[in-house]
Amino acid sequence: MRRESLSGTAALQASGALAVAFAFPGTLVAVRLNRTGVIAGVVYLVLGVAWSVWAGVPWAFAWFVGVAVVGAFIPGEANHVTLARAYLSAPVFVYAMHGGYGAIAVAVALAGLTDLTDGTIARRFGRPSKLGGALDPVVDGVFMGGLVIGLALGGTFPLWLALVVIARYLLPALAGGVLIAAGRRPELRHTLTGQVSTTLILVLVGGVCLFRGLDQDSGGLLNAAEVVIPAATVATFIHLGFALRRRAGAAEAAAAEAG
Repeated sequence: MRRESLSGTAALQASGALAVAFAFPGTLVAVRLNRTGVIAGVVYLVLGVAWSVWAGVPWAFAWFVGVAVVGAFIPGEANHVTLARAYLSAPVFVYAMHGGYGAIAVAVALAGLTDLTDGTIARRFGRPSKLGGALDPVVDGVFMGGLVIGLALGGTFPLWLALVVIARYLLPALAGGVLIAAGRRPELRHTLTGQVSTTLILVLVGGVCLFRGLDQDSGGLLNAAEVVIPAATVATFIHLGFALRRRAGAAEAAAAEAG
């Protein structure tokens, strides 16, 4: 996503691309409709509608349309590989709620594949970006949120633990949004502890689903999840807090030297 400091609405060029402006203190951020986003959105939307009709889940159509509209303003091939996980969150929610563990395994495998390949695609096309780094954890949160809430509603997963997983992704995203609204530009990307916690959550939640799908006792894994996931979440928040503090300190030091 291209961000530019603009002096006013006149800077939104009439170049044939639709532009939407978001005003922050002293800054106007232009986000333009782009061809890659539109094409990817159409492809995903067709697949999503086909699944909605086949699975008999008409409400999912609205979700797919919403993600496609947002995606139309997101540039870059790799970012649309990442965005696939947002589309997958609706099917994984439905299957998790109704105990479709085989389908969950397929969805998780596809999500993992997109997570492994989006960075490679970005480097292949020479377009790694801060947007991609920011989009990755947000989309991870959307996908994992759909999975754990579906499992909780289906009685497979404790609701309180599902809320911990959602908080793991939601709170950093909200903090980043607050900083951006305040005129700052935080470095929105996965920290090391964030990557580790995401892996642990996926392994533990996926393991519970696998055991249930094989009619095996998942009590041991669930007990482990009730300890490991909250601990990993707290560690992620602590690491993120220190990282933000260091970044703020470095910015203040740079400003002092410049002054």
